[in-house]
Amino acid sequence: MKVDTMRRIDYYVGVPLCFLGSILNKLALLASKQNMKAPRNILFIELSEMGSAILVDPAMRKLQQEINAAVHFAIFKKNKASLDLLKTVPERNIYTIRENNMAAFIFDTVKFVFWTRARKIDAVIDLELFSRFTALLTGFSGAPHKVGFHAYYNEGLYRGSFLTHKVAYNPHIHIAKNFIALVNALLAPRREIPFSKTLIADEEIKLAKAAIGDEDKKNIRGILAGCFEEYTPEKHRIILINPNASELLIQRRWPPQYYVQLMKSILEACENALILITGDPGEREEAGLLKEQVNSQRVINFAGKITFAQLPALYSISEFMITNDSGPGHFSAVTDMPSFVIFGPETPSLYGSLGRTTAIYAGLACSPCVSAANHRKTACKDNVCLQVIKPEHVFATIKPNLEKINAER
Repeated sequence: MKVDTMRRIDYYVGVPLCFLGSILNKLALLASKQNMKAPRNILFIELSEMGSAILVDPAMRKLQQEINAAVHFAIFKKNKASLDLLKTVPERNIYTIRENNMAAFIFDTVKFVFWTRARKIDAVIDLELFSRFTALLTGFSGAPHKVGFHAYYNEGLYRGSFLTHKVAYNPHIHIAKNFIALVNALLAPRREIPFSKTLIADEEIKLAKAAIGDEDKKNIRGILAGCFEEYTPEKHRIILINPNASELLIQRRWPPQYYVQLMKSILEACENALILITGDPGEREEAGLLKEQVNSQRVINFAGKITFAQLPALYSISEFMITNDSGPGHFSAVTDMPSFVIFGPETPSLYGSLGRTTAIYAGLACSPCVSAANHRKTACKDNVCLQVIKPEHVFATIKPNLEKINAER
C-alpha cells in the first residue's frame, strides 16, 4: 500500500475504531480482574521504520538486563530484516504483518490477536508516535500492561485510551531516550503522572555492535571484485554513497546532481577511492543514472548486489559513508564505520544515528517540519533545507577523512 493510502486508512478507520475500542477496553477492565504481576513476555511494536528497530535496541537490552523477561517484536514484514542485524529478539519471537495488500494486512492483523494470547504476552510497549493502528494492536493484545506515548495536554494525534502506563513524549531529547523512558515506565515501582520521571544518561543509549567474521568480509570483497576487476583491498579504499530515502518521507533526499558533483570531487581528491552507490534492487536504475553522470570506472553501481544481512560486513571494510537521513545511517551504527548523514525535514537532535556519525544540517527556520503532531506529513514540496547544503560544504566536512586516506598511501 502507498504511504498516503495507509495514512488515510489510519485516520478514517483508525479514529472511530480507537474511540469504540477505548470504550470496550474500559468495559472489559470493569468486568474483569486484571493480573498486574511483573511481566514475563513483553512485546515491542514498531511497524514502519527500519531505523527505529535499531534505535530501540538499547531499551530492549535494558529490559532484558533488569528483569528476566522474554522480548518479542511486531513489525511490518518488509522491515523485519532490521531486527536481524543485532539479533536481540529471537527469530521465533518476531511477528510480521504483511502490508503489501489489504487482504493479507487484515488477515495478519486478526491473527495478531490470537498470537499475543498464544504467546501469553503480558506487556506491550507501543513505540509509535504517529499510528492509530499500533494503538489498536496494543489495546486488543490482551496484555494487562500497556505502555506508550500519551499527549496529555499537548496537541497530537487521537489514539484512544488503551494505556495503563502513559508516558509523556519529550520532543527535546533523542528518540532512543524516549524509548528508554517507555521501559522505565514499565519498570517503575509506583504510578506516576506522567511517566517517566527518570534521568536517562547518554551511556544508556549506546548500541551494541554486530558480530562480523573474516569470511563475511571476504565474501563482500569477492562480490566487489566481480563488479570491478581491478579491485584490490591493499590499494583501494571504499567510500559508500547512499542517495535514497524511504518513501515515507521523500523530502529527505539530497538532490541527485549534488551527489554527482560530490562524487567527482572525491575521485579527484583521492586517487585510490572506490565509490559504491548503495541501495536495494529497486533502486539500481537510479544508482545507474548517477554512475553514468559521474562517468568514472571507480564508481560502482552496487545497489542490489548484496543482501541486507551483508550490510555490516560491507560497512566494516569501508572508510565512510555519505547518506540521506534514512535507514543506512542507523544500520551502519552497529559497526565502527563513520557516517555523514544529511538532514532536512527531521532533526538529528531527535533522530540522529547512535554510531560514529556526523550530522550535516542547515537548520532553517522551517526545519524540522515533521513531528508527532502532524503524522510525519509535511506540506513542503520544495526541500530547500537540503538544497542549501551544497556539495562544497559536504566535501569540506568529509575532507579530513580523505586526507587520512591519502596519508596512508
